[in-house]
Amino acid sequence: QVQLVESGGGLVQAGGSLRLSCAASGSRFSINAMGWYRQAPGKQRESVAGIASGGTSTYANSVKGRFTISRDNAKNTVYLQMNSLKPEDTAVYYCAVHKSLLTWGTRSLVDYWGQGTQVTVSS
Repeated sequence: QVQLVESGGGLVQAGGSLRLSCAASGSRFSINAMGWYRQAPGKQRESVAGIASGGTSTYANSVKGRFTISRDNAKNTVYLQMNSLKPEDTAVYYCAVHKSLLTWGTRSLVDYWGQGTQVTVSS
């Protein structure tokens, strides 16, 4: 059983930055794809960004050029640097693990979820 612990959420003004972290523990095997989904009030959970152990990454169109995902494989930790934040980025951000980056974005294929961390961007 893999446990995912997120940190780094908070309240920021539009145009500001936040950095999310997610540390994974309990896995007997190396974790392939890690990353982030988010869910705004009244909306479906959507993928934000994912990264494979080799460094290949994928982003939602809405965050390209503003968000950067990275990971430290030795620490089983993934990071999301969020710049130029907009009010529409307000959501609960969930860390997630997939067996493969190829399935990133398909919620039914998420193996593990974190508990979520709130990001609020004020206008």
